Amino acid sequence: MTNMDKLYESVAANGPVCVGLDTEISYLPTTDTAKTAGENVVEFNRALIAATKGVAGCYKVQIAYYESLGMDGMRAYAETLKMARATGLPVIADIKRGDIAKTAEMYAKAHFTGDFEADIVTLAPYMGLDSISPYLPYCKDQGKGVFVLCRTSNPGAKDFEYQTLADGRHVYDLVGDSLTELGKEYMGEHGYSSIGLVIGGTHTEEATAIRAAYKNTFFLIPGYGAQGGKAADIAQYLSQGNGGVVNSSRGILLAYKKQPGVAFDEAAYNECVRMREDIQGECNKL
Repeated sequence: MTNMDKLYESVAANGPVCVGLDTEISYLPTTDTAKTAGENVVEFNRALIAATKGVAGCYKVQIAYYESLGMDGMRAYAETLKMARATGLPVIADIKRGDIAKTAEMYAKAHFTGDFEADIVTLAPYMGLDSISPYLPYCKDQGKGVFVLCRTSNPGAKDFEYQTLADGRHVYDLVGDSLTELGKEYMGEHGYSSIGLVIGGTHTEEATAIRAAYKNTFFLIPGYGAQGGKAADIAQYLSQGNGGVVNSSRGILLAYKKQPGVAFDEAAYNECVRMREDIQGECNKL
């Protein structure tokens, strides 16, 4: 069974909420001055994972938040990955690597084995398909997965991704089409490839066409909540409530600020449930 298969089953059981453990030290309601910043982050993440593991489809850990704390942060990153993977839920390392050749081979080894091992990683395809290929042996032999940037949720997506090609397609269409074709060699038992796409949930004009074009491709969907994506928009990128996970980081990590008197971990749980029900409600209308 591939990790995309596990992701499919996890979404079927728990819903499509991807809890983004993009934890900045300033997000913590309190800190222990006897501990390092990284140790405080780990304790916050530990409580948050324990509270949300029954209502999360997966976890995503954005490496930049940990890199910013130096070696202390990287120890926290490794420990956070370990804790999240111990739940049995799929864990995405949000590393957005995009290099080629031997460098990409080393990135693949670093994030699919050893201290920083994750189940799925995020990649950037700008340099071409040879920036993806070094990761594929891990998909074939170990069931690992990749989510490749395709049509993202940021305003700057218009700068390059929406440019029109000679054949009338957008650049993001070229990326999606190429990766979907490549992904046919890495299909799982639930009908989804180990090569997934990052499809932002903030530009919804093309939602129906994108979902129809990539029926066998799992989506990582950022943009819900803080970036303006609404559940009614997000639902269009899912397939009967599955086929994608919807990331929320600050909305969950900082949920306690909108729930006065509620502990941060309980508030995170409440927000996961609210988000899951919000999205499922819109999926039921389709």
